[in-house]
Amino acid sequence: MTAEVSFGRLDDDDYPAYTMGRAADMLGTTQAFLRAIGEARLITPLRSPGGHRRYSRYQLRIAARARELADGGTPIEAACRIVILEDQLEEAQRINAEHRRTGEPTGPTAAV
Repeated sequence: MTAEVSFGRLDDDDYPAYTMGRAADMLGTTQAFLRAIGEARLITPLRSPGGHRRYSRYQLRIAARARELADGGTPIEAACRIVILEDQLEEAQRINAEHRRTGEPTGPTAAV
């Protein structure tokens, strides 16, 4: 890999640049927390050739939101579900806004 290609990945939110230990340090949490949200299927870290978990900046942002909820007393499983639902809602709102912008119909009668 060339230096130019490597440098270009610094801006890639999906590039799995962070080890589990580094990710836990950055989030101020434990590796067990990261494993727990992985088991809850909130995020699925990529694996290095040696099998070690690697996290992207995008995944760390999601993990940080789950941590906020967990720190507030929400059980991890529930925190993960809340983050997933928030993400789905945000995507639905984005799609609806796009449909409104383009004039395409939305809702249950749109496909009829």
